[in-house]
Amino acid sequence: MTVVTMVEYGQLPAVRLTAPDGAQATVALFGAHLLSWKTAEGKEHLFCSAKSALDGSKAIRGGVPVIFPQFNARGDGPRHGFARTSTWRLAGSGGEDGRVWAEFVLAPADLAAPVAQAWPHAFELRLRFTLGGPALDLLCTVQNTGTQPFPFGVALHTYFEVGQLEAAAIEGLQHCRYTDHLMATLEQQEPVLRFTEKTDRLYQAPPALTLRTAGGALRLEQQGYSEWVVWNPGAADAAALADMADDEYLRFVCIEPARVDQQQLAPGAQWVGRHRISN
Repeated sequence: MTVVTMVEYGQLPAVRLTAPDGAQATVALFGAHLLSWKTAEGKEHLFCSAKSALDGSKAIRGGVPVIFPQFNARGDGPRHGFARTSTWRLAGSGGEDGRVWAEFVLAPADLAAPVAQAWPHAFELRLRFTLGGPALDLLCTVQNTGTQPFPFGVALHTYFEVGQLEAAAIEGLQHCRYTDHLMATLEQQEPVLRFTEKTDRLYQAPPALTLRTAGGALRLEQQGYSEWVVWNPGAADAAALADMADDEYLRFVCIEPARVDQQQLAPGAQWVGRHRISN
């Protein structure tokens, strides 16, 4: 049975999707933030820090933060943009062919006044989650509804639960060029990427990757984005984060489809990014 219901997650109003096979996803209206994704057997695939605020006071540490209209500090606005700390609207939901979906929308009328004044562009940002079977699909659409172009970057900053970091490995990046946190541009020679220290890399995107953990494997696919970002803070940086326990970095890897450099979107134009996670 396909079910879409309103629930509370911490102190946040959220939407819970339940597919006929029992797969579930929970999305907070705050940030259109995917907080949990469980496949039919009940396995949780996303990490969320036990120290993260779940009251709307600050961005959530874990799940899938939505980065828009800028990645990190690559723009004139707040780091990683305002989408992850704005309240979205549920625009629709439904189900067919054994899958269930819900779509969320953010537009200028939804923004707090200071945010709207600081980024005075006419836009509509939509994010649709579809799940059922072994897969979760995330469809992101940015539309320019105004008469002037605007620049934007976008990313889905996904925290994957890996259980044990030492057992995690990413396949599909061999011979791909990347820029690391020291701004060095290199080429990965190893057939798999493993995590032994802080990792912060921006890869030119191959269309698909595989994340392997002690508990299994996930295939990650993207269209429309131009990069993959791979991140784990390591021990020292994790200890400096107030919203993360010192040892929680050992439980997750962030792998995100991204379009990190702001590019112009013409009046009336639309950009679409697709991301599928499956096992």
